[in-house]
Amino acid sequence: MADKKKFLLRLDAALYDALEKWAADELRSINAQMEFVLKEAARRAGRLREGREDRK
Repeated sequence: MADKKKFLLRLDAALYDALEKWAADELRSINAQMEFVLKEAARRAGRLREGREDRK
């Protein structure tokens, strides 16, 4: 497994609350949910090649 990059992220409280509820609905942690949402957005925008999700 590739190392995960850590960084500070500031979010609007309402957005965080929405993401937190969404994560709970899908039985994920807030961190896993945010990573899922970002990966999906990157894929849809053509910025993430299939099978190349982790940095090497």
